[in-house]
Amino acid sequence: MAATGSMQKGEEEWRAVLSPEQYPGTGEYVDFNKEGIYGCAGCKTPLYKSTTKFNAGCGWPAFFDGIPDAITRTADLDGRRIEINCAACGGHLGHVFKGEGFATPTDERHCVNSVSLNFTPAEPSL
Repeated sequence: MAATGSMQKGEEEWRAVLSPEQYPGTGEYVDFNKEGIYGCAGCKTPLYKSTTKFNAGCGWPAFFDGIPDAITRTADLDGRRIEINCAACGGHLGHVFKGEGFATPTDERHCVNSVSLNFTPAEPSL
């Protein structure tokens, strides 16, 4: 069933309705910039290198590319978005958007929910 009315709310109204994990800009990895690997929270499969993370200003962690064969893509029924999942366990990660004009090598934005990720820091250099 399609939505029939507007759901415009003020920031305080949205904060009252959404959990801290759901509210944009509140996720653990939004402003997190350490070197390492972002993995699946469900099965720990490595998904993204920190070198592919960028600030898209969207309120969720954004990456321009995943680790090869770690992520599956499925077009949403409306054709406007592409859902991304962990290839190992099927866990929902978020969506990928193309052609938004970000200065990245792939011209893609993987918009990923922080709660679907874990982080493993890079080994310190000697």
